[in-house]
This record gives sequence, structure tokens and C-alpha cells, in this order.
Amino acid sequence: MLNTIVQNAPFFLLIAVRCFALLMTLPLFSMRGVPRVAKIALAGYMAFMILPLVYNSGWQFNEYFAAKDIASGAWSAQYIMLLIGEGLIGIIIGFYVSLIFAAFSSAGQFFSFQMGFSAAEAYDALSQIENPLMGQYLNLVAMLVFLQTNGFQKIFLSGLLRSFESINAYSLVYCKENFVRFLLRGLSDLFLDGMMIAFPLVGTLFLISITMGLLSKAAPQMNLLSEGLPITITVSFLILLVLLPVMIDFFTMSFDQAYENISLLFSRVAKAVAK
Repeated sequence: MLNTIVQNAPFFLLIAVRCFALLMTLPLFSMRGVPRVAKIALAGYMAFMILPLVYNSGWQFNEYFAAKDIASGAWSAQYIMLLIGEGLIGIIIGFYVSLIFAAFSSAGQFFSFQMGFSAAEAYDALSQIENPLMGQYLNLVAMLVFLQTNGFQKIFLSGLLRSFESINAYSLVYCKENFVRFLLRGLSDLFLDGMMIAFPLVGTLFLISITMGLLSKAAPQMNLLSEGLPITITVSFLILLVLLPVMIDFFTMSFDQAYENISLLFSRVAKAVAK
């Protein structure tokens, strides 16, 4: 193993940088609770497994160096720029997956205020930010669905492995418009998915607020303000109980759509480079 790594050190380091950048931005692996040594070791192991496929094939990655230029091309300024480009590719893939989880967390933040949980914020280890309780709950459910549907296997096998087949640091520069559109679409989908998840609860709680306001005007002696918070929380949990199966189906559909978008990006970049 060490002999193979040493003999192909420039190729191995390029692969390892992309794998490490992906792990540093991918949900769950990017948590501070995961030791940095474990991330480096996993990235090195992934690079070692991918190295024979990349080096012994005609993939896009092999365009970096011809066989005779490996010794002379490595450890130069050009090579350092290639390392930076590989890191950016890994960050783009991991960041896009993180945007999907941010949509679920944002959906919880949308209706936490109307539920009365806006002040109940705590540090979320998954998203690594201060997050309301409902945002943490949906984030945790999304992570469980992601693990149940073999999300990490799909990211590493169909996502990371195919990225070496389709794109490299050169294509990142030549096709930068495709990458910019890809990330902008991910940001727009973040807010759209968050609103679609939160809309049933937000709409229902809005109607409850209007109803209590009308009843308070019609019968001021009822003092509905003191009863409004328990009613709102109870109704919200009942709606969540009913909608949870639908939300899980939506989470699964969002992950499948994300895999298709990543594959579509790779195919578009490969076609653009081929032209």
C-alpha cells in the first residue's frame, strides 16, 4: 500500500485533497465531534481505493499529467493550483448536499416562531449553528432518512467516483458558469423546499391566530391570550404527527433529486470539455 502511494504520490495527493474537502463539508462528517485524524485517514483510504481506477484509465483526471511529466510536473506552482482546484470540487459537492439539509432546518425555523418555540434555541451539532428545537428535529429526521436510503454510499460511489470520471480542476475553470448556476439553483431550491415543508404548519397556525383574534374581539372576557399558546403547541404537534410520513417521502424525493442534479452537472461539464 505504501509503495503504491509513494510511487504515485502526485496523483494520490490530488485525489486525497478532493476526498478530504468533501468530508469536511459533508453533513455528519463535518461535525466537530468527528476527529480530524479520522477524516484524514478516511480521505487517504478513499484516495487509495480510487487511485487504480483513476491512474489506469482514460478518465478526465488523467489529463493533468502525462506519464513522463509526473516527476517534473509535481510540486510546482501549477501543481499547487491543481490541489486548490481539487479542493474546490470537493467543497462544491459537499456544500450542495449541505444545502439540502439546510432546507429542512430552515423549514423548522419558519414555523418555530408561530409555535412559540422561537426563544428555545440551542446549539445544533449537525448544522453547527444555533437552531430552534423544531429545526433541530427536522434536521435529525432528515439525517436518519439520509442514512436509511444509503445516502453516503450514493454520494461516495455515484457522486465522488463519477466526479473523477467527469471533471477536474481545468474543467472547473472552463465551465465555471455551470458550477455557478448549479450552486445558485441549490440556494433557490433551499428556500423553496423549506417553504413547501413549512407551509402546512404555517398556514394552519396563521388561521388559528386569526380565529383567536376574532374570538378575543367578540368575547373579551374569555381571555384567549392565556390559552392561545397551549392550543397552538398542541395543534402544531398533531399536524406534525399527521404530516411526518409525507415529510419523510418529501425528504427522500429531495435526496433523489439532488443525486440527479449532481449527475446532470457532471454530464454537462463532461460534454462542454469534450467540445
